[in-house]
Amino acid sequence: MIRPILKYGDQTVHDAARPVATVTTEIDRLVEDMIETMYAAPGIGLAATQIGVPLRIFVVDVSIGRNPADLIVMINPEFVERDGMQLEEEGCLSVPGFNATVVRPDRAVVKGLDRTGQEHQREGSGLLARAFQHEMDHLDGMLFVDRLRGIKRDLIVKRIRKLARSGKW
Repeated sequence: MIRPILKYGDQTVHDAARPVATVTTEIDRLVEDMIETMYAAPGIGLAATQIGVPLRIFVVDVSIGRNPADLIVMINPEFVERDGMQLEEEGCLSVPGFNATVVRPDRAVVKGLDRTGQEHQREGSGLLARAFQHEMDHLDGMLFVDRLRGIKRDLIVKRIRKLARSGKW
């Protein structure tokens, strides 16, 4: 089932998520909904907090569904390693219509549980490392806008507030 994606300003996307106690059929159904929602958006990643569920789960697929082997599901993810630095423009499904250059690691290793509750670890560089950090930020209640400083951040926040006041956000 495709679920609505919450936007910047909705409290759920600004709160830290809690760990999943047990991988159940309900969690597997949530993961399936997240995958469908991500592909429908379309996006390359989605955190459970973005659909109003405050649990530490994210899905990522940098191929946007073109290669089924690229789909990554992480439940209770943790960083194992992060190194390097990349500066690239990124956007977010919860901040539609806005992009900004954000500092991210060039390489990241994440471990967590898969849909069956088995621990697994994935390494990513470039876009995948960026997606890992972006989704982990969501699980900590942070959006890419929160990583910006100065005029760029102020302009985006002011524009979002204006859109919200006019009912267009």
